[in-house]
Order: sequence, then C-alpha cells, then structure tokens
Amino acid sequence: MKLKTIVTFLYLLISAPLFLFFYTEAIVWISFFINYLFLTLLAYYHLNLEKNYSPFLSSYIVFNFLFFLVAPIIQISSIETNSLSFPNGYPYNSWDTIYSNFLILFCNIFFILSYIFFKKKYINPIENVKSIESNYSTPVVIFVLFIGCLLIGIFNYNFLIDEYIRASWTQPDRSIGSLLIRKKVLFLIPLGAIVITYKYLKEKKIVTNNTIISLFILASLILLLLIFKNPLTEKRNALGPIYITLIYLFYPKLINSNSKTFLFLFLSMILIFPLMSAFTHLNIPFDEIILKPQLFLNSIIESGSIIKVFGSLHYDAFANIMATVDYVSQNGYSFGYQLLSALFFFIPRSIWISKPLSTGQVVGNHLIDEHGFLFNNLSNPIVSEGYINFGFAGIILMAILLSFFIVKFMNWLNSGDSLNEIIAFYFAIHLMFLLRGDFTNGFVYFIGTMIGVLWIPKMIIKSLKYGQSEK
Repeated sequence: MKLKTIVTFLYLLISAPLFLFFYTEAIVWISFFINYLFLTLLAYYHLNLEKNYSPFLSSYIVFNFLFFLVAPIIQISSIETNSLSFPNGYPYNSWDTIYSNFLILFCNIFFILSYIFFKKKYINPIENVKSIESNYSTPVVIFVLFIGCLLIGIFNYNFLIDEYIRASWTQPDRSIGSLLIRKKVLFLIPLGAIVITYKYLKEKKIVTNNTIISLFILASLILLLLIFKNPLTEKRNALGPIYITLIYLFYPKLINSNSKTFLFLFLSMILIFPLMSAFTHLNIPFDEIILKPQLFLNSIIESGSIIKVFGSLHYDAFANIMATVDYVSQNGYSFGYQLLSALFFFIPRSIWISKPLSTGQVVGNHLIDEHGFLFNNLSNPIVSEGYINFGFAGIILMAILLSFFIVKFMNWLNSGDSLNEIIAFYFAIHLMFLLRGDFTNGFVYFIGTMIGVLWIPKMIIKSLKYGQSEK
C-alpha cells in the first residue's frame, strides 16, 4: 500500500468522527464542513498532484486542520454543554463562528492561488542546482565556529544556570532584547555549525586527522545545542523546529517527501502531542500503566483529558480571530500600525515609547476589558493579523506575502547551499508557530534564528576567506 494512501486513510479516519459527533446548529456545522472540504482539496493537491517537495504546505494544512477544525469543533461541543465561552473568554456566538470560518476560507483561497502562481513563476528547476558545499565546509571554518560556540557557552554560564533552576512560571530578570539575542540568536549558532560540520564529513570519503577532529567537534556541537536548547530552557513550540530540523539533517529519508512530512506532522500534532499532554494529567502510577496499558486508554476516555487539552489556551487561534473581529468593530482597523512592532523589532521600547504592542497583547487587553479575561499574552493567527490591519485587503496581503516567501524558501531548499537549505526547512516547521501567531513573535523569533544559523556563520566564513586572500 502506498504511503499517500495510508496518509489519506488516516486523514479521513480522524475527520469522520469529528463531524459525525459534532452537534451544533446546522449552519455552523456547514461552515466548518465547507472549510474542511477545501482543506481536503489542498491535501489532495499536495499529496497527489504537487511535484515539488514542500514541507511548507504540509505545515500549512496540518495547522489549519488542527487549529481551525479539530480544536474549535471540540471547544464548541464542550461550550454548548458546559460554559458559554471559548478558552480565551470570548462568548460563543454562532454568527461570529460562521464569519470566522468565512475569513479562514477567504485566506486559504488566496493563499493557494498565489502559491500555485508563484511556483510556476519562480521555482528553479532542480537539474540546474549545483552543490557549493566546498565553498565553506573546511576544517578552519569548523574549528572557528566551534570555538565561537564554546565561548558563547562560557560567557553565558550564569544565565544558563539561572534558566535551569528558574521555575517555568516565573519571568526572567533580564530585558526582552537581551533574552532575544541570547536565546534566539547566539544559542542557535551551534545549529549552523552542526550543518557545516556534518556536510564536511559527508563529503570526505577517507579517514584523516581532520575528519576525526571534525567528528569530535560535531558531537560537541550537538551536546552544546542540547545544553542551550532543551525543555528546561525553552518552550516546546521553539524546540520542535530545532529537533525536527536535526532529523531532516541526519536522517532525511524519514521526512523527505510530501507524504512523509505530512504524515510526520499530522501524527505529531494531531495525535502524539495531545496524548502526551493528556498523559501528564493522569493520576495513574506509571508502573500500573506498564502492567495494564488499557488503564491509560480508559482513564483518558473517562476523564476527557484529550478534550481538556484541545480546550486549553494552547488552541485559542480560532477564538482569537473572533476576538480580533470584535476588537476591530469597536476600534477600527490599524492600517498597518500593528505591523510596526514586528518590522521594527530591533528598536527598544525604551527609545520608542509609543511602540505598538503585539496584536496578541492588544486583543488580550480587549478581552480583559470587555469579557473579564485574565491574560493578554495570546496568539493571533495570520488571518486576524491581516484583518486587524486592513480588513479583507489585509488578509489578501498576508496570504500573498506568505505564499511568496514560501516559494522563495522552496528554492533555498534545493539550492545546493546547506545553510540555506536548513534554514528553509526550519522555516517550514516554524510555520506552525508563525501561522498561530502572533505575527510579531513569530516573525522576530524566525529572524533571530536566521541571524544565528545563517547570517553569522556566513559572515565568519566570508571574513576567513577575505583574510586568506589578503595573505
């Protein structure tokens, strides 16, 4: 049986009970089902018709399925029997739900149309790609990057110790700018160094002193990356792209096709992560679960742990679209003002006093003021980011820009430049976070990663080459 057939069967198998047991107003049910049908068409195109490898579209489809179908359907099913509001405190209203589904469909239509258009216009033929690894995968480059990563660890030793012992719910006593530079730039330089070192080792067919030293450096760099980036120092949504990128680097056969990537993300995001979250809330001792595995399944069913997971603030993207629409109805469009905090993230708030808050914070404050919610650190998906800025025109703009940059990264994925390739793949997985929003955090975190993984190593490489040419 072909893998794409298995993927399609699994997709339909999970979808069927989702709608069969979704009891709500007919028009609400239909609005979700229309979005599901369109998303299914995207999945069919991606798995059966698309010839290019596009982990980006896999992420896009899985995100939509999880955050705009599974989560809100489960939340609405719970709302009608328990409370009367979504996880973000926004009260349930059938017409708001239908309107949000329309905005999502509107965004998806313009995204896929522009995606197909840009692919035809800008995708480079794979046969024209030439490897350029020898330009920078050298022992000198590897050694310099390794020493640089060691110094980063040494100079940030106290910071790392604080991160390890600090409780996850407490805020660090450092500025946002300092945290961004450390955690999103400097601590990701080892990933770029790992890529360069691994590619060098793959090119060498014989064992030499250089390859033995490089192998030791590779192991040390991986250890450093794990020290910098692990569950004690970073959130799951930031670790996922890093570790999945490492899988792609070291064992690409696992996720090097559209069917494989789609299956990997689908199983991870729709089944494994929710089950892991549910597992942490069980009251059954681990040894009993080992002896009687059926206790695990029975407990999850009886406690409704999965339902509780999807009803948490981690899955608030759909509800935040409604909250954003409500905010706009009272305050009007921002006409690009909300984009400034992302585009000019490098200007400190101490200098730019009136620097806009991220959209997640703005909508969160609105929910606090209007609906008595407690938090303002919320997500805000691309759909509502476009809407709050320019309404329907903003949604079209976001969809077109997203598809354009995805196609650009698709070219990087087949460029023959290992650093460009790895940052492109990283973006494909990071896309899950970027789509959930808010845009400021998703954009800034990726730019920081791009600086650490791509720009800094390339600047060091160019400096070394310039220094050699001067001699």
